[in-house]
Amino acid sequence: MRRRKVTYPPPKTATSGGSASASVVDARAAANASRAVSINLEAKVGRPSIVQGARVQIGSGLYMGEIAVVESVVGGVIPAAVVRTEAGRTRRVRTVDLVLYRGESPAAPESQPQG
Repeated sequence: MRRRKVTYPPPKTATSGGSASASVVDARAAANASRAVSINLEAKVGRPSIVQGARVQIGSGLYMGEIAVVESVVGGVIPAAVVRTEAGRTRRVRTVDLVLYRGESPAAPESQPQG
């Protein structure tokens, strides 16, 4: 008695057809190009004007656009600062993403005219 040959169904991950058509290849190339990332090489320099107690505006990230006070500055390969927003939330932000706020710094003594 002869054994029957065992046949298995094709795997669900198998592609239909032998090779990808040119339009599919072009679509994949366009998708890969849209995922391109730009790296800010100036981030490793940081901003020396960002000091503890300075009022800053967050330029990017979770709290973008909010005004915050710098609680500490952390050095390293990419300098960062721990900031507390006016809403009371804290976040670590790269110093290159911080912009000095045009108002007074809370750490600076207020000078009042005497008279």
